[in-house]
Amino acid sequence: MSTQLDPLSLSADLLYAVKTEGDTDWLQDHLATLERSHLHRTLSSREGKLAFWLNCYNAYAQLLLEAEPSSLEGSRRQRWKFVTRDRIPVGGVWLSLNDIEHGLLRRSKHPWGFGYLPRVLPSAFEREFRLPECDPRIHFAISHGAEHCPPVTVYSPADVDAELDIAVEWFLEESVSYDPDAGVATVPRLFRRYRGDFDGKRGVIAFLREYNAIPEGVRPTLEYESTISDPEFDFDFELDGFPP
Repeated sequence: MSTQLDPLSLSADLLYAVKTEGDTDWLQDHLATLERSHLHRTLSSREGKLAFWLNCYNAYAQLLLEAEPSSLEGSRRQRWKFVTRDRIPVGGVWLSLNDIEHGLLRRSKHPWGFGYLPRVLPSAFEREFRLPECDPRIHFAISHGAEHCPPVTVYSPADVDAELDIAVEWFLEESVSYDPDAGVATVPRLFRRYRGDFDGKRGVIAFLREYNAIPEGVRPTLEYESTISDPEFDFDFELDGFPP
């Protein structure tokens, strides 16, 4: 029975099967039919929730793209539907990619609002299984398949914090540049889009210092890189001016 299987192992095995092109159907079935009480007992820690939802997000993002590779082509609204449709069954509840990213991993924050606005009326499931606080490192661990996305890692509760630190260091090394003469750090636009998750501009700078992306003691001007995303893969698009 599904209740006899460890949800953490199921999520890790699902992502591994996706990465290795193995059989995922039986793993999806077990995740879908998990008893909520069993899921609650297993996801009792911050580390457990973090590893579980990261694995689920990265596995299902790829599965959905493989099932409907054309779903991200076309208008911004079509791409928005891709991430907001409830097509991920976990514990008897249907979730969307947005539910996992913004509801469970970002602790019920709205995708708009630069990381300052809460999601309106989060579900009882979301309130029960979301992280106790927003960890901005998740932005460097979930894969949108776009440029600078980190390698997809299977996360475990015991090592998730160390694994996230590695993902952050890799991402920043690949995507941040600092010009000491101009006093300018050029950073990905996610730092603007979700700046509230980092506690504002000062928090962004402190974060860059913590991970050695800029030298200690400097306070640079932040310049956000301008990128042209491939809409077939990058569904974490800019939402400024896009109606809900």
